[in-house]
Amino acid sequence: MHKSVSSLMAAVMLVSSSSLWGQAGAQQACNFPRGTFDQVYCDAKVLIRADDELNVTYQKLLKALKPAAQQTLRQTQRAWVAERDRDCIGVSERWGSVVYSGCAVQKTTTRLNFLNDRLRECLSSGCQPGKLR
Repeated sequence: MHKSVSSLMAAVMLVSSSSLWGQAGAQQACNFPRGTFDQVYCDAKVLIRADDELNVTYQKLLKALKPAAQQTLRQTQRAWVAERDRDCIGVSERWGSVVYSGCAVQKTTTRLNFLNDRLRECLSSGCQPGKLR
């Protein structure tokens, strides 16, 4: 759904992972980030995983819903993407577009949890389209 954010974060992750301190150092950096670059690297890892899981969960939920509820889910997902982009992307005259990684992680994990809750409802007690809003 959000390939541009994933691509940006993947690029950050690729550059970060190619540094001299390697994988062990990268994991250590995520356990105890020593600065902004460490935090961005760690946010990128979390964001990429959460975005992938969000896409899988969204597709599963979409398949579990009736057509009218599918349309509601599509609309709310589009609205969520617009809100995430509005809140988590800034534009700088000097640097161009900037993704606020902490914001993107928080918004994506919150949405993932919401979609997982709706999917669990569908699988256990039946889908409740009114909760998709």
